Amino acid sequence: MDKAILVNLATTKKEKEDARDSIAELAGLASAGGARVVGTVFQNRPRASVRSFLGAGKVEEVHGLRKQLGADLVVFDHDLTPIQQRNLEQEIGARVIDRTQLILEIFGQRARTNEGKLQVEMAQLSYLLPRLVGKGIAMSRLGGSSAGAGIRARGPGEKRLEEERRRINDKIAKLRKDIVAIQKRRAGQRESRRKSPVPTVSLVGYTSAGKSTLFNTLTRERRYTSPNLFATLDPLLRRVSYPDGLYFYLSDTVGFIRKLPAELVTSFQATLDEVREADAVCHIIDATSPRAREQAAAVDGVLAKIGVRDVPVVRAFNKIDLMAEAERTDLLRRNTAKDAKTLYISALTGEGTGDLMERLREILFRDHRAFTFHIPADREDLARSLPQRSLVLKRRERDGNLEFQVMADPAVVENYLPYLRQGDDPW
Repeated sequence: MDKAILVNLATTKKEKEDARDSIAELAGLASAGGARVVGTVFQNRPRASVRSFLGAGKVEEVHGLRKQLGADLVVFDHDLTPIQQRNLEQEIGARVIDRTQLILEIFGQRARTNEGKLQVEMAQLSYLLPRLVGKGIAMSRLGGSSAGAGIRARGPGEKRLEEERRRINDKIAKLRKDIVAIQKRRAGQRESRRKSPVPTVSLVGYTSAGKSTLFNTLTRERRYTSPNLFATLDPLLRRVSYPDGLYFYLSDTVGFIRKLPAELVTSFQATLDEVREADAVCHIIDATSPRAREQAAAVDGVLAKIGVRDVPVVRAFNKIDLMAEAERTDLLRRNTAKDAKTLYISALTGEGTGDLMERLREILFRDHRAFTFHIPADREDLARSLPQRSLVLKRRERDGNLEFQVMADPAVVENYLPYLRQGDDPW
């Protein structure tokens, strides 16, 4: 396990105020990436050094601390230029990475599906390309990933660098082609879902807000959950049912984070498109986090960046089970407000999740009504097409005919109204 020193540079008053919280999040990322944090370093200065990001005296301080603590990794809570990264490694005498690279390495470790691996490798190579500086330590920065495994320096020289650049560009071109194929396949799946009467809800939220726990609670799945940042990366789609048989599909997506690398946003576009095309978005927020406001704003920023504008969004503040009983009771009472767009829940205990389900029902099925249709045996065409236009809750054969209990928008079942059955008839 790497022993890591974390470094934060504040150039404004706001950055100085946020430095402790930011470094705490970086520590969580380092832990998720398999490193053990042994020290932290802060510096305040008007601007970053073009040459080494930190001032010369602070670089020397980091060097001394590294030797004292036996650290073999230094992680900067910022993006470094290739020149800054190279100079820092030479002067500190250890591997130096920035926030973006750390996140990319975590994604490389956590991606499980072929789609996820392709997207991560694309992001890693896009990050690595401008950092080819002819040194072995730079040529293998992403050593824990499939991208880094195929890129190793055999010797110095411009010819070798050009070969590596060409090799990476060729690989990026192939990955882009593969990802475009994924996007086309996903677009086809989304088009099929748009034609389907079953709506989709996407779970979004800051990493570790409890999305996967809520996903498991609502779908009765057993998806892996962990307090670690980015514990789950690959998207999943499952059915969620109401007691009366009404249902929707729930999609769990990758957790967001402040300063999410642009390379990841670009590479994961096919995945993020699922959020944009959803019928509703459920934004999960850790109610116990002292940085809940900033975390929610970070998620809202990503949603805006990927074009989520007209999709209804329900905010659910999670982890109220960690609060005092009086506070928890007061928050749950707020859930009963008409058309509440902010709800309070515990994904772990299930408190408040019933209110969330009802709110989603109001949004997804606002225009739906319940119908019972009696389809004659000689109208097989109607019997086949009805499930394509409505949510079938119950179906039975009676006296040689088919009867359906459905939920549907009245506008899309006009052709079936002659077969509408009136009155209650126990099933």
